[in-house]
Amino acid sequence: MSDFLSGVAVFTLAYPSLMALVWICGGLYYYFQWERRDLALARRGLVLPRYPKVTLMVPCYNEGANVEETIGHLLRQRYPDFEVLAINDGSRDDTGARLDRLAAQDTRLCVLHQRNQGKAMALNNGLKVAKGEILVGIDGDAVLDHDAVAWMVKHFLDSARVGAVTGNPRVRTRSTIIGKIQTGEFSSIIGLIKRAQRIYGTVFTVSGVVVAFRRSALEAVGGWSTDMVTEDIDISWKLQLAGWLIHYQPQALCWVLMPETVRGLYKQRLRWAQGGAEVMLRHGPQALRWRNRRFWLLLLEYAASVLWCYAMVLLALIWLAAPDLHALGEGHFFAWSGVLMTSICLLQFGVSIFIDHHYDKSMARSFIWCVWYPLVYWLLNLVTVIVAVPKAVLRRRGQLAVWESPDRGESFRDKK
Repeated sequence: MSDFLSGVAVFTLAYPSLMALVWICGGLYYYFQWERRDLALARRGLVLPRYPKVTLMVPCYNEGANVEETIGHLLRQRYPDFEVLAINDGSRDDTGARLDRLAAQDTRLCVLHQRNQGKAMALNNGLKVAKGEILVGIDGDAVLDHDAVAWMVKHFLDSARVGAVTGNPRVRTRSTIIGKIQTGEFSSIIGLIKRAQRIYGTVFTVSGVVVAFRRSALEAVGGWSTDMVTEDIDISWKLQLAGWLIHYQPQALCWVLMPETVRGLYKQRLRWAQGGAEVMLRHGPQALRWRNRRFWLLLLEYAASVLWCYAMVLLALIWLAAPDLHALGEGHFFAWSGVLMTSICLLQFGVSIFIDHHYDKSMARSFIWCVWYPLVYWLLNLVTVIVAVPKAVLRRRGQLAVWESPDRGESFRDKK
């Protein structure tokens, strides 16, 4: 085998392990440097020096089955000064009627109705009428912890440079293997990544399901882009390129419904992958400038992840053409590499459970299902990136990004 193909093979094995170690080290540093203090503060009780007005914005599209639960939890926030602003984005079900009925029962809830124009447009329209100094975005099927708002507001009071604070989404749908695997993912992958990126200086994306923004920061960057399929990734880059910081607050818990079918999970991750590619195409050139050099590690990580996907396809094609394993290098190299990758994976899950058991006492129950996660995650990531990058390149700029009703764990909903 040529030196080139040997290098490709080594890269495909080394890259996942290297990134796992980066996430583990960053996550542990974040935990011991900052997170433990917040855990101690939570036991004493969080008290803020002041409580700026907060607007909880809830863009809704066909959320009739979920919106009453979501709004009900928002109205029970333990925060002294807030309003709830629900934006009905042309729902075809009874979402609008349910929201109007709830608004008639509580004056803290205001409802906007618009024709279907997408989540970003709904948020922009909400920004125009919101009264809050801080804006908190919540999906129409999410359940926000009663103390989450106060924890996110704390970051804005601590530093005037903070433009956004991303919360800690937790998976509610755990009735299938896919749901259980995602429970591990949100801790061992997404949670650790958020902590590590916060340490290293830039955050790839806020969690669109639960995030707080400084109103002046949003206005300074022109609000959300309406032609990006993932408005949360786009707004993250716009804010940070404009000089604002994004913080992560694991105490801001938000319980979310996730896909429980392979088809639903694929469609969700394809949208995420396409959104990441679109953001790179639009903001990547600006991020390459010297004054934005803190983005370079993030750009390198993204480029390496895309390269890994195409490298895996190349090796798969070579294997199909010449299935002799020795064509891809010495067998003992792959044997010990597999053992190393498995060990690092288990370490990663162990660290995530150690950190996240403070917020989710049932995390350890998902550990047995996590052994399937590397196969599911990397295979799904590979397929979606391969499909998404060309879609992002060919997608016409300026095209309005509207949403479809996703798989939100119907088996969970049916049992309620």
